[in-house]
Amino acid sequence: MSSQAIGDNGLTICLSLGVFARHYLKSPLQAGAILLGIILAVTLLIGVRATNANAVRSYSEATELLSQRAQLVLAPITGSKTVDESVYFTLRQAGVTQALAVIAGTAIDEQGQHWDIQASDLVAALSIQSQQASSNDKADNSDEAQSLSLLSADLPLAKLLAGAPSILLSQSFANQVAPKGKMLLNGINLDVIELDDSLGLGNAVLMDISLGQQLLNKPNQLSYIALFGQAESLTQQVNKAFNQQTSSHFNLAVQDDGEALTDLTRSFHLNLTAMSLLAFVVGLFIAYNGVRYSLLKRQKLLVQLQQQGVPQRCLLLALLIELFSLVLIGSLAGFVLGLQLSHWLQPMIALTLEQLYGARLMPGIWQWSWLYQAIALTFAAALLACYPLFNTLAKQPLARSASRFEQQSNANKQHRKLFTIAVLLLAAAMALFPFTQNYQQSLALLGVVTIAIPLLLPLVLQVGLSLVQRLTKNGLWQYAVAESKELIAPLSLAMMAMLLALTANISMNTLVGSFEITLKHWLDDRLYADLYIRPPSDKVEPTQKLLASLPKVTAIYGQWLHSTHYQKAPVSLMTRDDHSLRNSNQIKSQSDNHWQTFFTGSSLMISEPMAIKYQLNIGDAVTVPEFDKAVLAPLPVSAIFYDYGNPLGQIIVSQQTWQQLNLPVPPTSIAASYADNIEELEAILQQQVPLSAAQMYNQTKIKQRALEIFKRTFSITLVLNSLTLLVAAIGLFSACLMLTQARQAPLARLYALGVSRNQLRALVSGQMLLIVLFTCLLALPTGALLGYLLINKVTLQAFGWSIAMVWDWQAYFRVLVIAIIASAVAVILPLLWQTRKPLISSLQQEAL
Repeated sequence: MSSQAIGDNGLTICLSLGVFARHYLKSPLQAGAILLGIILAVTLLIGVRATNANAVRSYSEATELLSQRAQLVLAPITGSKTVDESVYFTLRQAGVTQALAVIAGTAIDEQGQHWDIQASDLVAALSIQSQQASSNDKADNSDEAQSLSLLSADLPLAKLLAGAPSILLSQSFANQVAPKGKMLLNGINLDVIELDDSLGLGNAVLMDISLGQQLLNKPNQLSYIALFGQAESLTQQVNKAFNQQTSSHFNLAVQDDGEALTDLTRSFHLNLTAMSLLAFVVGLFIAYNGVRYSLLKRQKLLVQLQQQGVPQRCLLLALLIELFSLVLIGSLAGFVLGLQLSHWLQPMIALTLEQLYGARLMPGIWQWSWLYQAIALTFAAALLACYPLFNTLAKQPLARSASRFEQQSNANKQHRKLFTIAVLLLAAAMALFPFTQNYQQSLALLGVVTIAIPLLLPLVLQVGLSLVQRLTKNGLWQYAVAESKELIAPLSLAMMAMLLALTANISMNTLVGSFEITLKHWLDDRLYADLYIRPPSDKVEPTQKLLASLPKVTAIYGQWLHSTHYQKAPVSLMTRDDHSLRNSNQIKSQSDNHWQTFFTGSSLMISEPMAIKYQLNIGDAVTVPEFDKAVLAPLPVSAIFYDYGNPLGQIIVSQQTWQQLNLPVPPTSIAASYADNIEELEAILQQQVPLSAAQMYNQTKIKQRALEIFKRTFSITLVLNSLTLLVAAIGLFSACLMLTQARQAPLARLYALGVSRNQLRALVSGQMLLIVLFTCLLALPTGALLGYLLINKVTLQAFGWSIAMVWDWQAYFRVLVIAIIASAVAVILPLLWQTRKPLISSLQQEAL
């Protein structure tokens, strides 16, 4: 092609773009609808992407508050809960300067709420941060380390190091829990010092170690010691400091750069990603609906441009450039709003991850690459959806445009084709689901089902309205139903988006409601005692003796817990007294002689999450390092029990096996049943042992705490679900506004035939709400289907939790009522707006 031809084509494309721009200036609603869909899609995609990326970064870059990721951790030896403080002093004297002493525990406020607290050697923390900031500056001249340092913060260090009752909270967290600058924990009044959120405290309560030991009543004790630097060099220094006798003082554990925590939380983040992609698809439906409407309104204009000599190729390129420009503008706006959404979601995510997995999130960051990826993904998806329509319109006959009958006939064929594709996709997914082995595969098939569901809608609407038409008497309402069938094509995309949002909402409500009921039943069976006590190791025996001497104590139970590994992954090894072993576990499956072999030490029990993760069944042999040390052969699994409270695996052995393994004799925790007010027993234990309130948990408080964590866990998903429904409602409003504007001439004809404005409004509202009602009815079975797959496939494989599916019809219909109300608003507002205009002028414009 010559340079002159290229120049002519370029000029033609520019002139075509100029004509399109003037069209949008005359009809800004069309451009607004397209931009709205793109903005909403990118906002939710970027919001969740930024939140997930920040969480994963936090796992690998930070473990200790005010410091970076520790390379080694000195943990308590087997049978002990703490490390002696003398170990820390020995390390410091030996020249191990990058060591951080930490004590962690639980404190209780005046309302009885438990708070996880962490106390560190603040002088060591500041020193470590100073050294790391210097090394980072030398390495890459980055100021990031300094931005996360306390060195520049205005702290009353003298008071803190002297053990003054002051705690450190992030500013946003302090505003929520201590707006007056005071907190009462374990009976001690504490002053709150607010720190900037950028320091990464999140929802943690931090203090100096001297105050922490006093608050937790653990003098001269540490929970662990974190070491920073090169792991090999640190190991040599530690061994030298203790003359190679480290095992008698502590266990030395090399950290994994957050890989275990990343694996543990992968299903949680995958769930958020799936929800954001669903919202992204809903937003693209809205954008495509806007593009489709805009092109149909420009159908005559495109024919006229070709009649004036504009080549089809140039016209198609101009349409593609227009689409890319809209995608670019919408993605930029969505990127900014998405970062703001991430800022709002961050505290909710942080609280969930801290409660479930003990993970703390660092301050959020963002990357320009997310914007480029969003633009590329949005444009690719929009191009894939719009190109066939572009191509069809650009190549339409120049003599005439397609008649209304031809358009309707083509739409009906398209609806049947979409229905066939949907049925094939659903059949393929149903055939493959029984063979999925992990939640990634199940989620992929769930995505196929999610794509298929909206494709069913147009034909379902067509058939449903045909049935209604047969039942409708002759007259205006039969005309209304007949005309409604012609509205399916222009409204189908908006209704598909609404169907997707409703289906996701119903399925998640099914999952959350079913899980809540299952969790309550499990807690009722698990929590059989009135009071659960976790005394320090030196107070276990006095606590047992005191409980045994009290006449109102009707029963005393014990639990022994030990941390170990199975196939290099952490699991809990535990036992209980015989009564608790028989009555506190809900058995999922067991061998015929389970209890006989279990109590004789010939078998063991494992939790359902562990069984699913490692594909273990009844009869499979299991061993842990403690078995090898005690020269005990691997034991077969005789029962698998439900476990919803522990994200890690759990192995339960009998008392006889526990003794064979030479594990600690004193129980880790004690439970007691009491024949009177449980607060009376708590007061006796506080006075006579003494125990702190934070070391005792009554049954009611444990249930309340567990349900609070449960609600926080799913709150982020429900928020995204609500946002998706809001996006769909906005899309429906946009579609109704454009459709009402396009139907001015038909409404004007009815008005000229004697139909009043109020009758017109009732007619149009009835048409739209009839379509919405059929969409809501289809959402019930499809939502139930997705809920079933989420419960029995994805959740089971991702978390190892079997959940009994419960049908909450009240919740379903509540969602449907909300959808119908939102749809009614979306229909009535543009209808009132349009029918207030002179309708006769619409007839005049049509005649012109």
